[in-house]
Amino acid sequence: MATIELSKDNFEQTVADNETVFIDFWAEWCGPCKAFGPVFEAASEKYPDAVFAKVDTEDQRELAGAFQIMSIPTLMAFRDNVLLYAEPGALPPEALEDLIQQVNALDMDEVRKKVAEQSAQEPADR
Repeated sequence: MATIELSKDNFEQTVADNETVFIDFWAEWCGPCKAFGPVFEAASEKYPDAVFAKVDTEDQRELAGAFQIMSIPTLMAFRDNVLLYAEPGALPPEALEDLIQQVNALDMDEVRKKVAEQSAQEPADR
């Protein structure tokens, strides 16, 4: 499956409606983004069960701002509507492959349990 373009209009629905979503925040003028683009595209072909999406930070400034994107490329990984990974930097193919396999191997019931435990430990705002 080829990559898709995300905007503020389809971002939430794309993440909510798909089990696994990898998102590349990028810009046309960014050299590392251009180098990472083919790596990301190749992964999208290898893993058709996941959604691979791109957010043009120049065109989607509001979306980039909402996620506090300060450096590009930034890669995010969502599974079952849970943000699991968000880091700037272009990954080499082997590292992206490893990340995809780690995301796919996670026990999401365990992840949700840990998220709930952390939320319960945080002091409530008063």
